[in-house]
Amino acid sequence: MDRKVVLITGAAKGIGAAIAKKMASLHYNIVLNYLSSVEDAKKLKEEIEKNNQVQVKLLQGDVSKEDTVKAMINETINDFGHIDCLVNNAALCQDNYFQDKTVEEFQRVLNTNLVGTFLTCKYVGKVMLKQKGGKIINISSTNAIDTNETYSIDYDASKAGVISLTHNFARALAPFVLVNAIAPGWVSTDAVLEMNPTYLDEEKKKCMLERFGEPKEIANVVAFLASDEASYINNSVIRVDGGLK
Repeated sequence: MDRKVVLITGAAKGIGAAIAKKMASLHYNIVLNYLSSVEDAKKLKEEIEKNNQVQVKLLQGDVSKEDTVKAMINETINDFGHIDCLVNNAALCQDNYFQDKTVEEFQRVLNTNLVGTFLTCKYVGKVMLKQKGGKIINISSTNAIDTNETYSIDYDASKAGVISLTHNFARALAPFVLVNAIAPGWVSTDAVLEMNPTYLDEEKKKCMLERFGEPKEIANVVAFLASDEASYINNSVIRVDGGLK
């Protein structure tokens, strides 16, 4: 059986891992990209293969490096022959006061979050145009729209850029490839739960549902956008934030 193939960047843990599990449950073969979380990636691969009759391929690499992205996509095509869905989830956040933020820190965040998304969209887009079909789903953030935290000035700028890339690639790859973005609000990942509890309690009060989202709730929206049920959704940004006030 020739299963569909999804390539997920930044997939070793958190939202990326939840997306991988969800797509595997829908019988996709999974290509997991990660940068440094080697053990997390291996454990995720084992878990998915144990619970689903799908193939899981691990590809370690920095999505901000063009040669790495090209090699990753070529290897995926060599192994599976096609890429049906790309999920750009790889992201870096280095919060600190903007007056203390160095140019190098700012550029590092933009390189991962924005340049990485550009590169994968560019090269996977070429594959999908040749196939005359495919879905690209970019994970942005409500920070790209609301910009509430100056501590995240680089992250916010990068995620706003991801939305701009989404609109541009939706136009460039039409009518064969559907390109959409998801803008999550607060999500209960390990990195978030390590933050100051008092601050997190205050942030929960800003949400109509009075709680943070779960990674699987983002994964559910990814799965919908990747499905045939979303065949007429293109160039859209979907907020998944529980109703931020």
